[in-house]
Amino acid sequence: MAFQDLLNQAGSMGRYQILQMAFLLICNVMVTPHAILENFTAAIPGHRCWVHIIDNDTVSDSDSGTLSQDDLLRISIPLDSNLRPDKCHRFVQPQWHLLHLNGTFSNVTEPDTEPCVDGWVYDQSTFLSTTVTEWDLVCGSQVLGSVAKFILMIGILVGGFLGGHLSDRFGRKLILTCALLPMAITGTCAALAPTFFIYCLLHFLKGVCVSLIHMNCVLLMIEWTSPKFKALVTILMSCATSFGSIVMAGLAFAFRNWHHLQLVMSVPIFFFLIPTRWMSESARWLIVNNKPQKGLQELRRVACKNGVKNSGDALTMEVVRTTMREELEATQTKTSLGDLFHTPNLRKHVFLLCLLRFSTAISILGFSIHLQHLKSNIFLMQCLYSSVSIPACIAAVFLLNHIGRRISQLFFCFLFGITILATVFVPEEMRTLRVVLITLAGANSVVISSSNIIHSNELLPTVIRARALGVTGTAGSMGAAVAPVLMTLTMYSASLPWIIYGVISILAGFVPLLLPETKNKPLPDSIQDVENEWKGSRHTNEEGAIIKVTPF
Repeated sequence: MAFQDLLNQAGSMGRYQILQMAFLLICNVMVTPHAILENFTAAIPGHRCWVHIIDNDTVSDSDSGTLSQDDLLRISIPLDSNLRPDKCHRFVQPQWHLLHLNGTFSNVTEPDTEPCVDGWVYDQSTFLSTTVTEWDLVCGSQVLGSVAKFILMIGILVGGFLGGHLSDRFGRKLILTCALLPMAITGTCAALAPTFFIYCLLHFLKGVCVSLIHMNCVLLMIEWTSPKFKALVTILMSCATSFGSIVMAGLAFAFRNWHHLQLVMSVPIFFFLIPTRWMSESARWLIVNNKPQKGLQELRRVACKNGVKNSGDALTMEVVRTTMREELEATQTKTSLGDLFHTPNLRKHVFLLCLLRFSTAISILGFSIHLQHLKSNIFLMQCLYSSVSIPACIAAVFLLNHIGRRISQLFFCFLFGITILATVFVPEEMRTLRVVLITLAGANSVVISSSNIIHSNELLPTVIRARALGVTGTAGSMGAAVAPVLMTLTMYSASLPWIIYGVISILAGFVPLLLPETKNKPLPDSIQDVENEWKGSRHTNEEGAIIKVTPF
């Protein structure tokens, strides 16, 4: 935890942090919305079977007489249980006698029906083209839509697992830079995918990159700021994600063709590669990985950008080695993934954080990627809840800093679960109330994600933080992968998946109570810091106070 004293000498929130933070936030505006982009690119429009007598351009008016479009539809398409035209079947032969039944079917004979062997006709009033219309992912193939979302979540899972190891091994800046290029390439190529299989493969690779970019952006921001700014920095990241969702909804409204929307969301990422050359690697990571000379260079560079005078005299190699003596000694023993489970405190923290991320991810991703199933205007809902989430995140900073991390997360999870359950049981006719509840749930989901990230970073040591975040992120991605699978339960009950999402969120609220409070505490740098958290907290605070008043 001694690195904080060095960072104070260089400036814990100066010009450098603001500029780098602005760049990382802009990156997230365009990158993180890709996780829920399929709300628009894979939207399921209204559809029915292609029927020769209605949809064949060569059929003349004389062939169909003077019948209206509704009459032709009535004799060609059977009605479902809701007395609406069936989406997946048609009559084998036109049922002319139905024109004289005044809206009721004869009980004497049941007309023969067949699947949509000639394809489907799609409603283009909302979307001109989606991946669903591109590859006919409806009726018997509708499950493939959930498969595509599942594959994206598996990519995010793999990215979280690999990303933690790679970031701890090669550094935050390098992995972020290396992930931006394939992210731009796979996103662009997905818009041009010739087959559904290739699209899913690119979707998987894109998910890996989304996870890598988001994780390293958070790490670079958190590890360059002091404890009192950590909540603010993380909330700003969530605000950037929400703003990105608003931008995405606006672009989706303007570009109704999924190819164009995919390109517009992916091509700008190429330009983010240019500013990465001026970024600084995490000095905290460099020092705890036995690279004190490079860490000192980064600290001096940051101090210079922050306008700190005489930083060369105050920040010397002797000061770095003296201040970080215990951490540098710990670097002589290489850390591995197994170290997360060797010590009791760290093992407990990792297990509970994994449980928290898994359970909240099921509810949050289940809500976020299935907005269309709530039968509301998807453009409006995406904009509304993303807009409201920004002031909600700002209000969350107050709660996190004054009430604490544990009670705040309990409150957020309870509120999210209750609003989802309320949305399920509110009648569709009460549209205003449903919009309010959906907006509140969406804004709350962003706040839950932010508070989870804050608490996780504050509980895990720098020397293995990225790997630990990779493990907890993997648990979260497993939950995210479960979310679209649960949505297949709609074949039994349309409300069942939403009830499960709500109940899981409420139960998840109790998990943070089993973790220690980290409000206003410095980040742990070594595993020993975590193990001494309670036994030596008072001693550590006193020692930290002595260091702060002692001149270098």
